[in-house]
Amino acid sequence: MMSGSAEEKDDSVGVRWPELGVALLLVVLAGLVIKDSLRVGTGWADDGPRAGYFPFYIGLALLLSAGWVALKQLLNWRAHERFAERAQMASVWAILWPMAIYVGLIFAVGIYVASILLIGYFMLRHGKHGVALTAAVSLGVPLFFFLVFERWFLVALPKGPLEAWFGF
Repeated sequence: MMSGSAEEKDDSVGVRWPELGVALLLVVLAGLVIKDSLRVGTGWADDGPRAGYFPFYIGLALLLSAGWVALKQLLNWRAHERFAERAQMASVWAILWPMAIYVGLIFAVGIYVASILLIGYFMLRHGKHGVALTAAVSLGVPLFFFLVFERWFLVALPKGPLEAWFGF
């Protein structure tokens, strides 16, 4: 087996795609903010700025900065800067996929049940905590936020069929 610097494979993820992807995602987000700000009005009313005044300028700043990052990345496409090693990316994916599933579950089962599942998963899988502590924390945290948001602040958070069954 031959070894040497010419034979070694660079096992890292370059910075190009992550930076370009995030920049383009932020350009789209900025476009949505600007579009909605224009819908609700960006000028001044008799009593001060309209609802879209400040979000419009924040969206514009986001659009310009994200557009600049995307343009810079496209102009320097051939340069290979290291973003992360492949092993480090495995850690990122280990967190990203459960979070993406959590967001999807919020729409299906509500934020409280989804939060119980997410907290329980992370405590068991990554924290290596016992079942009793995991059950206490994963049930207690959403219960705390239910009491704070739903009862104290009177702000309804997304609920699913289980909360409807219990009458919450």
